[in-house]
Amino acid sequence: MTARPDTMTAVAIVGKGGPEVLQVARLPVPEPGPGQLLVAVSTAGVNRPDVVQRKGLYPAPKGHSEIPGLEVAGVVAAVGAGVTSFKPGDRVMALVNGGGYAEYCIAEEGSTLPVPAGVSMNEAGGMPETFFTVWHNVFERGALKSGDWFLIHGGTSGIGVTAIQLAKAFGAKVIATAGSAAKCEACLKLGADRAVDYTAEDFVEAVKSATGGRGCDLILDMVGGDYVERNIRSAADDGRIVNIAFQKGSAVQVDLMRVMLKRLTLTGSTLRIRSNAVKAGIARGLAERVLPLLADGRVKVPVDSTFKLADAAAAHARMESGSHVGKIVLTV
Repeated sequence: MTARPDTMTAVAIVGKGGPEVLQVARLPVPEPGPGQLLVAVSTAGVNRPDVVQRKGLYPAPKGHSEIPGLEVAGVVAAVGAGVTSFKPGDRVMALVNGGGYAEYCIAEEGSTLPVPAGVSMNEAGGMPETFFTVWHNVFERGALKSGDWFLIHGGTSGIGVTAIQLAKAFGAKVIATAGSAAKCEACLKLGADRAVDYTAEDFVEAVKSATGGRGCDLILDMVGGDYVERNIRSAADDGRIVNIAFQKGSAVQVDLMRVMLKRLTLTGSTLRIRSNAVKAGIARGLAERVLPLLADGRVKVPVDSTFKLADAAAAHARMESGSHVGKIVLTV
């Protein structure tokens, strides 16, 4: 086994607050346990939950690294007992519970995937968190199928660009909301059938117009707040609404009569606290159905920008500016 250092460069959260609380530190290199890999990180994706964690509102699960970062790509440096799917030297990308903003990161074997040939490390580092989230919430929980109308809010976010592409790849018709004409154009280039500038249009009326009055079969929302009621009005009969975040708040007042009359399903999930077994199941679905799409270029990971690990604070500032289109990635 190749010798590795005892310590590594990582980004620690010192206190809680703005991007400035992200500080470079020297920390011990972790040791993989049974069923785990140690990944020498090449790139790590930056995601909205990292921002929330930095603010002190989304702590790491008990027993997991408090270093931020929920997805990494790199090369396997070492494997723990019982690992059979990967060996040192393999190119991998992994969904992790924390620890991504570092030179080395622990990953569970079941939540790790091979990097397809032709996919760069910059792209791979921005893949797992959004693809796991979209696959589970859109296709497993939301049961999207070919021919369905699908509404995705935040169409140029990491989740949005992934959801648009995968929904189109599996035959759905996509409506995406975004905050400017330029962002709407980006959604259309990714394959959306209709893009709605929410600063200039009412998405409820836009959905009714695009769908001939029937509404959307599935809605994926990370906004919450007043969008909850408006999603209900935008849903088709027997429609499904899946919430994965509540940027405008989760405490809302709605009239549930329309839910009953339309026979709607309101659901949601969060991924970080789910068991290793659940995440491994999602990974198997991705390996079978999605990795081939990445390998042949039908689905891509649009990278908005890259920042060096030491510039994690600038990467967070970029995310909070709301100006990004696609993934923000740290290079290690």
